[in-house]
Amino acid sequence: MKPTDYPLEPAHLWEHFYQFTQIPRPSKEEAAVRQYVIDQVEKCGHSWRMDDVGNLVVSVPASAGMEKRGTVVIQNHLDMVTVKTGDKEHNFHTQALSLEVKDGWLKADRTTLGADNGIGCAAALAVMTDSTVVHPSLELLFTVDEETGLGGALNFDAAMLSGSRMLNLDTEDWHELYIGCAGGGGWEFTRDFDTAPPTGPSEYWAVSLKGLGGGHSGIQIHEQLGNAIKLLAQFLQGVVGVQLASFSAGVAHNVIPREGLVLFSCPTGEKEALLNALAELRNQWLAYLPAGDHALELSLSTADATAVLSVADTNKIIQLVTLFPHGAQSYNLEQPADLVDLSINLANIHLDQGELFLESSYRFFNDAQSIPLQQSVLALAQLFDLKVNITVGYPGWQPDFSSPLLAQAAALHKKLFGSEPAVKAIHAGLECGILKSKKPDVDILSFGPSIRGAHSPTERVLIETVPPFWQFLTKLLSQM
Repeated sequence: MKPTDYPLEPAHLWEHFYQFTQIPRPSKEEAAVRQYVIDQVEKCGHSWRMDDVGNLVVSVPASAGMEKRGTVVIQNHLDMVTVKTGDKEHNFHTQALSLEVKDGWLKADRTTLGADNGIGCAAALAVMTDSTVVHPSLELLFTVDEETGLGGALNFDAAMLSGSRMLNLDTEDWHELYIGCAGGGGWEFTRDFDTAPPTGPSEYWAVSLKGLGGGHSGIQIHEQLGNAIKLLAQFLQGVVGVQLASFSAGVAHNVIPREGLVLFSCPTGEKEALLNALAELRNQWLAYLPAGDHALELSLSTADATAVLSVADTNKIIQLVTLFPHGAQSYNLEQPADLVDLSINLANIHLDQGELFLESSYRFFNDAQSIPLQQSVLALAQLFDLKVNITVGYPGWQPDFSSPLLAQAAALHKKLFGSEPAVKAIHAGLECGILKSKKPDVDILSFGPSIRGAHSPTERVLIETVPPFWQFLTKLLSQM
């Protein structure tokens, strides 16, 4: 149900975005939301085509008098990250999102909102359905499977596009123009361990960690947010005689883990020591973790299990997690200090019945700079006898400060809003890098309204930034 204070202007954009929030659209399950787009296209009498993986290209004729301006591509992705808090009952595969407006922000009730990249998709559709918008001929590109590895863009045939200028609407800071993005790669690691009953008289315990901020492993990696995997491993290091039964934390390669659960055995009579350790660690962590992590909760409860890893194998897993790199590795020397050049996210761990699964991804602007990091991770895998599967790989988008499109957009921004826009690159894997590698002649610019908490249940869009974003987009199109 639409909130009574749901934003109204620009009307077409907000209505399309509301419909996006009512259609489940996890990665690889975009058929329903793609059909919504197709329905809108056919109502307008325009043509569309779809490739084998589900990417959609919509052709929109130019407004009267704009026929000779050349085609412009507007690009967005249809899928969204699906993350919720532990106390929220929600099925992202079948249920609509529940929206609310609070303090000028539009958000969802304890789930991701999908403003990344639903606002951009809605804006592209609004350009098509709002007859007052003046524009050259357009190709609206809606890709799929962006959030789980950029699969749609990686498999897209750029021959489907004729435009040589592209507007990507998938960045999250208004008054900023982006002309570069990080590339990335990643791995899955697996290993099987033997299990058996605990050694000696033992008790089973479960420790739950909740309340960390989590978030986007690219654009928020410099915020030094707590990683649930790392923190739980630190706790386990202090438990005498610990034997793991299970360890679970993380949801996706591009999300900083915010919650986790470990189930383990240890010698009887350790309850008081465990409680004291948790209280002491929480105080230690809150002394240096950022404010976004200060809802951190740790709880201890009794548990049941039939088998655990040996003390030696448990220690191997704890050591592996302790040694595994995570966070910003280097910063850009020319851009502001929050632009990270190289980072890595320890994203997922799942240990159950002796089967270990670990997932990590890294981001870079210069692929060569990432080689030592890759070598160190693969050396760890070899040291701990892990099987390695390479899962993610995509090119970066090198900044071009001489871009004609950038010059045009920057001048327009100053004229409309009285200030120079910030020109930046983003430490995240925009599809621009992949599309640029497939179509080197295309001139690309990326921008969007202000979104915070992407890839986390705190995701929200600042409502007041959407009308000027729309004004800028439509005015730019009228001049292209």
